[in-house]
Amino acid sequence: MTNPSVLIVDDEEMVRTALDQWLRLSGFTTHAASSATEALALLDDIHPQVILTDVRMPGLSGLDLLRTVGERALATEVILITGHGDVPMAVEAMRGGAFDFLQKPYVPDQLVKTLRRAAEQAGLKREVADLRRRLDGGEAELSTRLVGSSRVMEDLRHAVRELASIPTDVIILGETGTGKEVVARCLHDFSPRAKGPFVAVNCAAIPAELIESELFGHEAGAFTGASGQRVGKFEFANGGTLLLDEVESMPLLAQAKVLRVIQERVVERVGSNRQIPLDVRIVAASKVDLAAESDAGRFRADLYYRLNLATIHLAPLRDRGEDSVLLFHHFLGMAAQRFNKPAPQLHPADINALLVHAWPGNVREIKAAADRFALGLDATGRSLDTILGPRAKPLPSTASLADRLAAYERHVIEAELARHGDSIAAVVDALQVPRRTLSEKMTRLGVRR
Repeated sequence: MTNPSVLIVDDEEMVRTALDQWLRLSGFTTHAASSATEALALLDDIHPQVILTDVRMPGLSGLDLLRTVGERALATEVILITGHGDVPMAVEAMRGGAFDFLQKPYVPDQLVKTLRRAAEQAGLKREVADLRRRLDGGEAELSTRLVGSSRVMEDLRHAVRELASIPTDVIILGETGTGKEVVARCLHDFSPRAKGPFVAVNCAAIPAELIESELFGHEAGAFTGASGQRVGKFEFANGGTLLLDEVESMPLLAQAKVLRVIQERVVERVGSNRQIPLDVRIVAASKVDLAAESDAGRFRADLYYRLNLATIHLAPLRDRGEDSVLLFHHFLGMAAQRFNKPAPQLHPADINALLVHAWPGNVREIKAAADRFALGLDATGRSLDTILGPRAKPLPSTASLADRLAAYERHVIEAELARHGDSIAAVVDALQVPRRTLSEKMTRLGVRR
């Protein structure tokens, strides 16, 4: 387990430095901010268990910081450092959610004991929040999360039950919108790691120059702009599960470093030589075939082999038969409850529309359609044909060869765009055509991303 993390907030540099050194020697992981505004900017990155803040500072005060932490419902405890005249104010703040307050001058040993108690309380808060999140989401039963009666869904639920209890890394493959993160969360929530953190990282959303800092963390001064210490995603997921979504987008150099972390189960922050032991399960998700990417040299073969201990393939919605109707009912009920509206009834024509629609956006698309249907905002009234859009009309038997070829090309390009999440580069690779040729065909055929 990692050391308790503390964010020190004080506008006096000497006080911050002294506290930082003392707490590090006492076994804490520390971060520092010179103002409440800077501290708020750091919260989403470092997730401290305890915030130790002065009350009186220029700009936002420590009480303002306490109030914001409460509004965000963060599983973080706040301890206030007060001067003699601030004690009545601090007592009032405790009624507003502060864990404790320390009056200057305080005894260092008392500070350490108070911080440890606060860190334990924050840990309990996080366990309760995680349990409530799982119960509120209907996660007590796997069938309420992986909805569907098709054979492929029965096989998927069986695979998740089996793999959840096995301490092995997993690859999840599936088109965009098939629910890869939902399956990853199920693997975590139904495993012995359920009380640990679940951390999801979208590798495609991180700039190449920042990915090492995001994944491994960094020390203060490790590079230009690194003003403080940062805990990376691997370290933050310690004791739990780390989802590397769109792992195929990770730069090759970063892949080599990730491979070492996975093999050795240790991580070093950028700018540090200290190895931090890891106890984390890796789930890698991809919308493309990683074996093919490896053969093409776009994904490291050794990383693929290391991750490929178990693989889950998610079928697209179009291959799941009547699951589209079950899923629509499921999301429609959730939407009606969320919008405080009665759930509208489906007519035979609506059910037919669900069954014949291709669902290129998969589960994500059907959820959006259910939300719109529940709201009933379409000018023409509730009609799934209106919500889903007109289906392409079949060509007449008298259509020319050119028209038939154009229709087939349009269908192929639209299907590949849907399969690859509108990535032109991926479609170019899949269809093996020059980018300019694809662009010209899309313009001529009226295909839009």
